[in-house]
Amino acid sequence: MSIYVYSAINENGNTVSGTLEAESEEMVNSILASRNLIPSRIVIESKDKSSILSLASLSFGGSVKTADLILFTKQFRSMLQAGVPIIRLLLVLENQTQDKTLKRAVIAIGQDIKEGLSLYAAMKKHPKIFSPLYLSMINAGEISGTVPEILARLTDIIEHEARIKSDIKAALQYPIIVVIALTIAFFVLLTFVIPKFVAIFAKAGIALPLPTRFAMLLYEGLANYWHILIFGTVALIIGLRYYFKTVTGRYTLDTFLLSLPLFGPLFQKAAMSRFASIFAIMQASGVPVMKTMEVVSDTIGNSAISHAFDRVRDQIHEGKGISGPLASAKYFTPMVVDMVAIGEESGNIEDMMRQVSIHYDDEVRYAVKGLSDAIGPILIVGLAAVVGFFALAIFLPMWDLTKMVK
Repeated sequence: MSIYVYSAINENGNTVSGTLEAESEEMVNSILASRNLIPSRIVIESKDKSSILSLASLSFGGSVKTADLILFTKQFRSMLQAGVPIIRLLLVLENQTQDKTLKRAVIAIGQDIKEGLSLYAAMKKHPKIFSPLYLSMINAGEISGTVPEILARLTDIIEHEARIKSDIKAALQYPIIVVIALTIAFFVLLTFVIPKFVAIFAKAGIALPLPTRFAMLLYEGLANYWHILIFGTVALIIGLRYYFKTVTGRYTLDTFLLSLPLFGPLFQKAAMSRFASIFAIMQASGVPVMKTMEVVSDTIGNSAISHAFDRVRDQIHEGKGISGPLASAKYFTPMVVDMVAIGEESGNIEDMMRQVSIHYDDEVRYAVKGLSDAIGPILIVGLAAVVGFFALAIFLPMWDLTKMVK
């Protein structure tokens, strides 16, 4: 895709200018004609330099809450479907929008459209609010003249993504709280309880057993080197955070997450659902296959899977079909490959992908439930280990003290 700068004459005889992203100059002419504009100058500006996005691209809204973006998209679609002019429509949305970031974006979009930019070009200036998928769908809607239908499908996608993320967060909420509570209890017992008992045992002249000596070793390390531990932990967190923002770091993290015993299958199934739903909707919207592949790669939500999919896309570009290259790609399940192959043979790949998405939505729900069921026993074992360690560290020497008193 290339960026074209154009000048054109509108119905009132005034000259307007702006930019459009299109595959060719002929496409730019078609888009301008659909807007009742007569092009007077079309010049290519630059090539689109899109890059692979990380796990953060799962968020459609960036700095805007998902609920606000869903409401914005629904209101936009309803008013556009009712025939409200887009400038008036944006003024209404500006007054109704509560989120300050989104309100500023709506004002800027309205101003850009007044100056002759397309809706897609105006929205593209706000990448923290509108994801690459959102922008690509809007671009496809403008080209095909079906923006209201595209907005309805976008609403379905955003709600679908929000539901999956909510299910995963709900499954992880309880384990995280328990782990935090266990960590706090461990440090409290180690810092305040164990030293007092050790002082009593030392006065009685009792030889400390191995668990108690190990607990005291941990306590002395924490008491004498706490500043080094804190500094090292903070430095490690900051370093990992910056590393994971790099392409290599994100790829390493996503590969590691996919290899985890309990979480890996869940993340893989969520990615398959996302891949299938986006593919189906973009094909239903009339987006070319190669553009669909590009958007899917950028928005699949896992850089390891995106990296594997990029190789598939290169082979598709060479005319090798979709199912063949997909079969050799890592992380793509046999069901996805088989359904794509059936869709290619029958010419009904859109419906096949929709069924795949529905199937993996159910798989994600089952995986989340299975994760919750599996984490419970693991947490109980962890709790038993912590309690057992401190019980041995305290009660073994106390037993010796009791025998001495007798």
